[in-house]
Amino acid sequence: MNPLALTGAALQFSGDFLSLAVVFIVLAIVAYLAGAQGIAGLSAGIARILIIIFVILAIISLIL
Repeated sequence: MNPLALTGAALQFSGDFLSLAVVFIVLAIVAYLAGAQGIAGLSAGIARILIIIFVILAIISLIL
C-alpha cells in the first residue's frame, strides 16, 4: 500500500479529525493516570488542536 495515500486520506475532511482527537484524549487520560504529565499535556494539546480544526471545517462545510 502506498504510504502517501494514507497521509492524503488523513487530511481529507471527515470524521477522522474527531476520531483522532478522541484517541489523543484517551491517551492523555491514560498518561495522566500513569503519572506522565508531560505526555498527558502534549496529548491533550494535540486533541484540542484537532477538535478546533474539526469544528472550523464543519462550520465551513455548513456555510458552503
